[in-house]
Amino acid sequence: MHIDSVAIIGVGLLGGSLGLAIKERGLAGVIRGVGRRRESLSKALEAGTIDSAHLDLSSGVQDADLIVICTPASQVVPMLDILRDIALPSAVVTDVASTKASICAHANATWPLPRRFIGSHPMTGSEKFGPEHAFASLYENAVVVLEKSRKVDEHARDLVRNLWESVGARIVEVEPVEHDAIVARTSHVPHVAAAALSAIAARQGANARPLSGKGFRDSTRIAASRPEVWRDICLTNRAAVLNGLDEFTEELRQIRAAIDRSDGLAIEAFFKTGRAAREEVAGT
Repeated sequence: MHIDSVAIIGVGLLGGSLGLAIKERGLAGVIRGVGRRRESLSKALEAGTIDSAHLDLSSGVQDADLIVICTPASQVVPMLDILRDIALPSAVVTDVASTKASICAHANATWPLPRRFIGSHPMTGSEKFGPEHAFASLYENAVVVLEKSRKVDEHARDLVRNLWESVGARIVEVEPVEHDAIVARTSHVPHVAAAALSAIAARQGANARPLSGKGFRDSTRIAASRPEVWRDICLTNRAAVLNGLDEFTEELRQIRAAIDRSDGLAIEAFFKTGRAAREEVAGT
């Protein structure tokens, strides 16, 4: 595939890595980076992730054939409202937000149908952030969720699909509400749990550091992610996260009760169920 002009709004890890991947494969004539911070745009230019930097949204998306919104989730809806009025009528727009239901519902209500905004969610990333941490192979072999909807323009969907496949990703199409329910359990609640585990460990004092091993580091690595990003995710996927937390709390209640009554069989069954469930979901 080849696109004359791509605009990437937000040039951090996800946006910067996409720019590098597009450049490495020669998928676009020009890549414009749009952002709010001059420092981030300068770093992106220095890293070669974009060809031009724009603090002004209008100049950045002007004449863009494809626009990719790589901002925090809470900024996608207001960005869609602006882009609807200033982007080319022929432009295709997608995003990388970790929540989809509220974003896609807003687009259904406010964009001309069939709409040329297609919701995306790359299931990849890092606890690191910023354009200096971008790398071209971020999307290779990653799953990218495309919203499953009858209200989108098929040609626009094909373009977005081709973009992600061209940078090495595998596509899964899921309806937005189902997507949010699943990722609440596979991503959002685990981030909450990692933050909570880190907090209770830190309260144990100075000896917690030498007594924290690989298991603790593995299970809490994602607690190093940007707090404002996860604030936005929890708020934009509020209902699903609350339901997931209720289910998680019930699991903890059950294992706590088994430990409290010294029920070895129930404790062992809890861990057997967890191991089997992990193999089913994660594959290893």
